[in-house]
Parts: sequence; structure tokens; C-alpha cells
Amino acid sequence: MILTPIPADTLPEALERMAAHLADRPQPLAAFRRIAATWPIAGGVDTPGQRADGVALAHAHGIGTLDEKPSASFMWDGTVIRTDVEATVIVHEVAHWLCAAPERRGLLEFGLGPGPETSRRAEARAQQKLTFQQCMHEEAQTSLLGILWEAELGHPAILAFLEQNWMEAWERPSTADWFAGHAAELFGRGLIDADGRPTTARAWADSRRLETAHG
Repeated sequence: MILTPIPADTLPEALERMAAHLADRPQPLAAFRRIAATWPIAGGVDTPGQRADGVALAHAHGIGTLDEKPSASFMWDGTVIRTDVEATVIVHEVAHWLCAAPERRGLLEFGLGPGPETSRRAEARAQQKLTFQQCMHEEAQTSLLGILWEAELGHPAILAFLEQNWMEAWERPSTADWFAGHAAELFGRGLIDADGRPTTARAWADSRRLETAHG
């Protein structure tokens, strides 16, 4: 939920201000520019093609999927992502898998406890391995990585960026600092490159080209 909506006619100024605050930090700035470039939105929102992209992205990383609503049980049950959701949620869940420690990938909801869609909450809570603060930190990392994947896929990444409040108090340098810290951490973990691109994106693009060529 957006805490403070930014009017469409104000957004260009807000994006320019954020970029100015990041001007002396090339790697976070490059990541930010990839997201900002998805405004204005040109390709639709939550289209069938975008949902198919999300499912294909999961499969390309060896992640199983199930066409079922997560409210039936879990978003991630240790084996499959439930994909009867918005495209942005599918991509976010792939980012969860990428951000999670390998030993937590087989746990319900990645060992983070129940998510907003989880209906079998007691079971998810029983497998929670991280503290609340650790969960919030990983959620922020996942949010940003998922948004950068949306930009890579040509999806309207700016919408998730706003929805997940990365632009809250955009006038303040501290907002850019918060973003820069997480972008730098994703880079340090090897999850994005110096251009802000997810590090598995080139392999993903190559696999899609091969599929198209043999399609």
C-alpha cells in the first residue's frame, strides 16, 4: 500500500530529485535509472503476457509453479510458487527464492513466517527462522530485486517501486540513501551487476532467444 501517493504530474520531478541525490553513487544510480526508465508506462499492467513472463522466469531458475491461488495454503510451499496472482507478485516471489539462503529455500514461505496471502499461518510460523528485523531486511532486498527484474522484463517496474514505498519522502536525501544501501548490498551479494541488472538476466535473455529461435 502506498503511504503517500505521488501525483503523475509530480513523478518526473520526484524521479529527477532521487537521481540527483544518487549522482555520486554510480552503481545505485544505474539501478535507479533502470526502474525510472519504465515511466511512463507503455506496455499495460498485469497482462497475461506479463504473468507468463513471471512463470517462465521461475522455470528458468528451476523453480516449480502451480496455477492456484496462494490463499489455498502458501505462496511458496518449499516446492512451488502459486501463480494465480498478479504478475508483479510472481516476479517478487522469484526474487524471494534468489535472496533466500539456500537452506531456507525448502521451507514454507522461505522460513520468513506467513505472508499476506498465507492461509495456513500456524504451519508457516512454525518454520520461521529469522527475527522480525531480519525478515524486514530480507523483504526489502527481495522487493528491490523483484523490481529490477520487472524492469529487465519490460514490465511497469515503477508501479511496484511506488507501491512498496521506495519513493516515500522522495524530497529527502535519506530516501535515496535507503535505496542506495540496498542496491549496494544486492551488488555485494552478486544478485545484481554494476549496471543494476540482475546477474542471471543475460542467461535468461539467451534462453528466451533460443526458445524463440526453435519455437
